[in-house]
Amino acid sequence: MSSIMAPEVPGAALDAFLRDVAPRTAERRPWTPADGPMPALYVSHGAPPLFDDPHWIDQLFTWAQRLPVPRSILIVSAHWESAPISLSATGAATPLVYDFGGFAARYYNERYETPDASALARQVAAVLPDTEPVHVHPRRGLDHGAWVPLKILYPDADIPVLQLSLPTNAPDKLLDLGRRLRQLRSEGVLVIGSGFMTHGLQFATREMFFFNQVPGWSADFDAWAADALARGDVDALANFRRAPGMPYAHPTVEHFTPLFVTLGAATDPETPALTLIDDFQFGFAKRSLQVA
Repeated sequence: MSSIMAPEVPGAALDAFLRDVAPRTAERRPWTPADGPMPALYVSHGAPPLFDDPHWIDQLFTWAQRLPVPRSILIVSAHWESAPISLSATGAATPLVYDFGGFAARYYNERYETPDASALARQVAAVLPDTEPVHVHPRRGLDHGAWVPLKILYPDADIPVLQLSLPTNAPDKLLDLGRRLRQLRSEGVLVIGSGFMTHGLQFATREMFFFNQVPGWSADFDAWAADALARGDVDALANFRRAPGMPYAHPTVEHFTPLFVTLGAATDPETPALTLIDDFQFGFAKRSLQVA
């Protein structure tokens, strides 16, 4: 049975996108200070199956087409939990981390060779307190929570990118981290929290993977989050462990908590977020959004 989970030709949708659609990045214009601060994003990031899903590819690329091209990108992924705060390698053509298993061989040879990001590292260090030094890993590459969505959002790989570690899952501390990063948006930096709105992998079923059947716990948590985001209710979101669908929606919480970095980076975290993607893959909620 051919499906996104088991495609006849792995990566065919990605290849078609890179050939037929990605050249439209030439239509984009660079960010300037006259645009005001770049938005901050929360992206449900996917893994290699994203590259076999033309619908999701179109959603992400269309989103990026609406935005000015940032000067640089700072992304916090669910897949790098590390304290104290750390940054990925700053050199050009930073290697990728293939932190997944069981997929076609081609996905372990994908490349996303971005420019030197030393200037961005200095910007990040400047906005964090001296009591919280930032450790730069000389060889740590971008994990799939970063490079998979970025390969669709910015397929030319011509923007400096750094990954910032997720130092805690405490909403208040992540909101504070986002507040410190907020001023970078006025310098043309796109701040992204990368996770997945529901991520109960251990509860996944065959019906979810092959027919995108949405279990009640995934639908319930997503509906709860959508309502809280539409109301700008940060306190309710911070109380997510009591949300409908828990703990099935997030047996571990690192795919939800990058949201708080995004909200903290907002000009006003209590302003309703703009949802750009609100459907499901494999029964998991792909809800993705931006804040001003």
